[in-house]
Amino acid sequence: MMEIQIGDRKIGPAHRPYLIAEMSGNHNQSLERALEIVDAAALSGADAIKLQTYTADTMTLNTRAPGFVIEDPNSLWAGRQLYDLYHEAHTPWEWHRPIMERAKAQGMHCFSTPFDDTAVDFLESLDVPAYKIASFECTDLPLIRKVAATGKPMIISTGMAKLSEIDDAVRAARAAGAKQIVLLKCTSTYPASPDNTNVVTIPNLRAATGCVVGLSDHTMGCGVAIAAVALGATLIEKHFTLRRADGGVDSSFSMEPAEFAALRSESERAWLSLGTVSYGGSSAEEKSKIFRRSLYISVDMKAGDVLSARNMRIIRPGFGLPPKYYDTLLGKRINRDVTAGTPVDWELLA
Repeated sequence: MMEIQIGDRKIGPAHRPYLIAEMSGNHNQSLERALEIVDAAALSGADAIKLQTYTADTMTLNTRAPGFVIEDPNSLWAGRQLYDLYHEAHTPWEWHRPIMERAKAQGMHCFSTPFDDTAVDFLESLDVPAYKIASFECTDLPLIRKVAATGKPMIISTGMAKLSEIDDAVRAARAAGAKQIVLLKCTSTYPASPDNTNVVTIPNLRAATGCVVGLSDHTMGCGVAIAAVALGATLIEKHFTLRRADGGVDSSFSMEPAEFAALRSESERAWLSLGTVSYGGSSAEEKSKIFRRSLYISVDMKAGDVLSARNMRIIRPGFGLPPKYYDTLLGKRINRDVTAGTPVDWELLA
């Protein structure tokens, strides 16, 4: 069975879904708020808190040249210069250690998404337990090889990548030393809508790549994530904030603590419900069989009387013969006196 392990936590079909709370830029440039987010994520049932490790300079160029300003009027960040946006959203590197120490104290894993080689080197100095590759970097094979060479588990969001590009990423990671890879179905819109999430891709992605699979979910609520668990997702990542009303670059599509707690309980219920292919009832249902319908004598009868619709009925409980024998028994004579409420069995026949 396919599974990986981050720290002491196994991730795969035999284990409840692993839940990542993505902090992203929801700290709003406050370390105190970042630590509050860690505490809230732990209380909400997150297995891990995830950061993003970059600076504006490692992400882009400080220019307003064409392509460096978001022009889509429907974007959450319409009109923003990329450099300014990344500067606002980045997590200062000196915050990483105290955030990771707080997560460890709360019993959670903490790791990050690096966006260049310097970020990987920095995160290695902090001995992170795993790495996440963002969906936009799924085609950055040099970065993937750099991360894979650490030997740590890798979580790769697939986003807009074609299957051939996903195959390129997996092959590059494996060739560079990665032994544990999780691929996340992801829709790279912010927020995403359920109707363009296509979670039925999840079992196909697992079959095509041989990797553990999960979901990086930018939709609101937990319905899409629960559907993904039913289709085999073993890891769910959700953006997380204390309160959407506080604002921030990613707050509008982030989960609040009570919502994340619901995701924890409902995703575990969904996972527990999967079970195995089963017919005929479980051992827990055995006692309920007495409430099936069966054949019963409905009026007092004498030996030699003939069974008919007047004196034999299909009713509950289920101690008599199954209803499928009703037509077979009509017209048969009984061999002894019986009272109403007697279950019909073969020994009753003459």
